[in-house]
Amino acid sequence: MQKALFLRIHGVFLMHKRYCGILLHITSLPSKYGIGDMGPFAYAFVDFLNSSGQKYWQILPVNPTDGINGNSPYSCSSAFGGNPLLISPEMLVIEGFLRPSEVKTPVNLPEGKVDYAGVRVFKEKLLNSAYRNFQKKTVRGDFDRFVHDQHYWLYDFALFTVIKSVYGGRGWNEWPKALKCRQPQALEEFARRHSPDIQRAKFIQYLFFHQWHKIKTFANGKNVAIIGDIPIYVNYDSVEVWRHPSYFKMDSEGHMKFISGVPPDYFSRTGQRWGNPVYNWAQLKKVKYSWWVERITHDLQMFDYLRIDHFRGFAGFWQIPAHEKLAVFGRWAKGPAAHFFKVLAKHFKSLPIIAEDLGEITPDVIELMKKFGFPGMRVLLFAFNGDFGGNPHVPANYPANCVAYTGTHDNNTIQGWYHHEAKPHEKANIPHVLQTKFTPRNLHWTMIEVLMRSRAECVIVPMPDYLGLREEGRMNTPATKVNNWQWRMKANALSLKLSQKIARITKKTERSNS
Repeated sequence: MQKALFLRIHGVFLMHKRYCGILLHITSLPSKYGIGDMGPFAYAFVDFLNSSGQKYWQILPVNPTDGINGNSPYSCSSAFGGNPLLISPEMLVIEGFLRPSEVKTPVNLPEGKVDYAGVRVFKEKLLNSAYRNFQKKTVRGDFDRFVHDQHYWLYDFALFTVIKSVYGGRGWNEWPKALKCRQPQALEEFARRHSPDIQRAKFIQYLFFHQWHKIKTFANGKNVAIIGDIPIYVNYDSVEVWRHPSYFKMDSEGHMKFISGVPPDYFSRTGQRWGNPVYNWAQLKKVKYSWWVERITHDLQMFDYLRIDHFRGFAGFWQIPAHEKLAVFGRWAKGPAAHFFKVLAKHFKSLPIIAEDLGEITPDVIELMKKFGFPGMRVLLFAFNGDFGGNPHVPANYPANCVAYTGTHDNNTIQGWYHHEAKPHEKANIPHVLQTKFTPRNLHWTMIEVLMRSRAECVIVPMPDYLGLREEGRMNTPATKVNNWQWRMKANALSLKLSQKIARITKKTERSNS
């Protein structure tokens, strides 16, 4: 496993070499089946990263999503399960779970964006066929080992999935009381009556993780490490909240007392009301953060590095009374801070964590990151407000131990920002921030090179910026719920010409994947 990003010195992790990578979520890969997946184009992208001199492939969360939450990868029904939509039909044929005749290219799914509803219908039929074929097999050793090894989360996940399906997709808080409150006898009886469906849910997870570990092994073999993205919170309607309600701030009836969000910031004048339950850190501390230890263990088996979204929530978090409709009515509450990471450090030889520290960052967050050596993030598109000396996102102000981005999944692309969002004073500040001349047409390349020349020891560029796309390449607009998470890369985007240009800039700025 590639571990070049962090160096352990007396328990502190520091970045120590100049590398770079590309941010591209799996759903954005090309494929013939309406959504990017873990099939041939994923392997082709790894080859593209390697030939372009890139060390890292950063992705977004890969847990199960749903249409109710806008298909956001940050709103998942499980912190452990994998998203069935990412399973590759082509790989199912290669692996012998489907016959070629069972995999027909859908004609009603668009190529340029993800039609989640259509993809769900299509993939559901394929996975049903794969399960029927699997039931005919007499040798199931690999599957049985998976079920045994992952039992600590898999059984509850499968049970939750099937109960939810039986009750028409309703949230766990609307199930019959005996199931809602996890009465053992009721759960056992339900499991007996629905055993084939529970087995099917486990099988689909087996397919996901089987394909995932193949692509990860391939990437590591090409000297490419994968940076996973871990949302700090889970959904209210999730396996975790149903299984461990005491770990969250809820009343005896299972209603949330407080919900998550952030105060007014760059993305919203009224703040963001995310709606997830907030953690009951006092209770988690009593059990030595066992659920988090399991979660980190699981994620470190999947990824080489973990970007933790909303890292500042460990120092202090914005909790909003559940009855309030606006985030501005929330207040700060204390998180577990250093004690939490000291406990984690006892369980893991290393904590290869990237702290997403954007937004309102207080001294206690900075101190926490410094204490454990976690690199924070810098975003070039935040650098043009005119504060050249104090703005941490100005490249001249970067520390070495950080991960620098042109933008994130929540930003517009460089070209989209310049042509549709940048204010006159921000455009006027561009040459002062970049300390070089530019033309609007090539602004994305100029920004990329400036970022690559910076002190930041890790640089990550979203793929739409390498492609020079405008706002059509934007992945998400915060505080909105429609038209997000749909962008997909064209099949001919991974050209030799582009790879060679990226490789030249990488070499010129003394970054390499070797």
